[in-house]
Amino acid sequence: MLVQCGRAFQIAAEMRRYNLEVLEISETHCTQVGQQRITSGELLLYSGHEEENAPHTQGVALLLPKQAQNALIGWESHGPRIIKASFNTKK
Repeated sequence: MLVQCGRAFQIAAEMRRYNLEVLEISETHCTQVGQQRITSGELLLYSGHEEENAPHTQGVALLLPKQAQNALIGWESHGPRIIKASFNTKK
């Protein structure tokens, strides 16, 4: 998983460098579905295979800085290829 191998911290640094509001990451090879806050404050939402002993293939994630976390209404996993998030935005 990205957090365990330290890649999430590196990716978050690049995200800040490019001033990105939300970053979608594909081919994370994550298993299970969940969320985790990384040490730099960003929130990682991830979706992968949910079966026990599932292969570490596919997987998607969203990396959200504080501003996007505040606008997040909710999110859903739709398998190892699709993650859906809803945000409160201004018109």
